[in-house]
Amino acid sequence: MQNEAGTGILWLVVGPSGAGKDSLLDGAKELLRESPQHVFVRRDITRPAEAGGEDHNPVSVEIFESKRNRGEYSLSWGAHGLFYGVPASIEVELARGAHVIVNVSRSVIDEARERFQDVRVINISVPRDVLESRLRSRGRETEQDILRRLDRAESVRLEGPDVIQFSNDRPLEESVADFTALIAR
Repeated sequence: MQNEAGTGILWLVVGPSGAGKDSLLDGAKELLRESPQHVFVRRDITRPAEAGGEDHNPVSVEIFESKRNRGEYSLSWGAHGLFYGVPASIEVELARGAHVIVNVSRSVIDEARERFQDVRVINISVPRDVLESRLRSRGRETEQDILRRLDRAESVRLEGPDVIQFSNDRPLEESVADFTALIAR
């Protein structure tokens, strides 16, 4: 599906750490692997590849800053001591009418809305007890970090006509199927 102007849709996938964004994205990517109209973005992150988490392009802070200064990112931000960059190549994909699907920080939603014609935001959520269990099982955060993430997850509210609320509290296969149906329509 393309919007009326013929450009593609930029799907911003957001939600708290531990809500299952990467699992949903990986599942949808697999289901849509034959579709040239669906582009799943691999971000640059100033985190080593072996540190775990999503599949990403590991870059140093120096390389990240250099790329950002040269305009090689359409969107970029810092969070939790790391920097993230969405490659500018998404603009080519959107211009050809593709759906571009990317995991981003909620902090860049307004910027994306200003810069791109057709933006949809999928806000992934899970109940607090599920989120807490997932964060604890990862073993990446301190107790204080976990509590801070849980409180932030409950305090952030996203609204707008382009926001789709998606609860990821069902079996993964069901959630992936529903998530894929959202971005494939």
